[in-house]
Amino acid sequence: MKRWEKMGKALRNPNCLTMFRIIAAPGIVILLLFPNRFTTALAMLLFSAAAISDYLDGYFARRWGMISSFGKVMDPVADKLLVSSSLIMLSSLGWIPAWVVCIIIGRELAITGLRVVIIESGEDISASWLGKYKTGFQIAAIISLLIHYPYFGIHFHAIGMFFLWGALVFTIWSGIDYFIKFRKLIDL
Repeated sequence: MKRWEKMGKALRNPNCLTMFRIIAAPGIVILLLFPNRFTTALAMLLFSAAAISDYLDGYFARRWGMISSFGKVMDPVADKLLVSSSLIMLSSLGWIPAWVVCIIIGRELAITGLRVVIIESGEDISASWLGKYKTGFQIAAIISLLIHYPYFGIHFHAIGMFFLWGALVFTIWSGIDYFIKFRKLIDL
């Protein structure tokens, strides 16, 4: 019984959940190196579990006061690694346009750079509802695109493309919004 208690405690530790996302990213890459119905389904399950862990680590950190410097730095890194590696692999398979991946990853890198500047200046710009929609659309797109193959008459790739276009719109919109907030911040 002690083993299950230890596992349960680890699953409620925000830093362990962050590390799980970091480890999940290369797992998804390896599975997509050999794309077929089985490996893409496993990649989708792994990505889904990692996406859920992103929500849970923030919840547990706030609820139990377990916010750490490691978590503040590595949580967004883990998120970007998971999303970027999945999108890059989907593009390498020819399942999504590479230019869309470049815009999404480019925005993430640009905003990360802005956050560093903002933190160094002692200011803070919290995530907006646009960023939350961006993340939601990205997760929905990647899950559907990882399934890729039709199941039960449902064309998951088409569903994934719908969410990917939505993610692209929110990626650009939230990026512009972030730059406007940053501009107002430095003009003060």
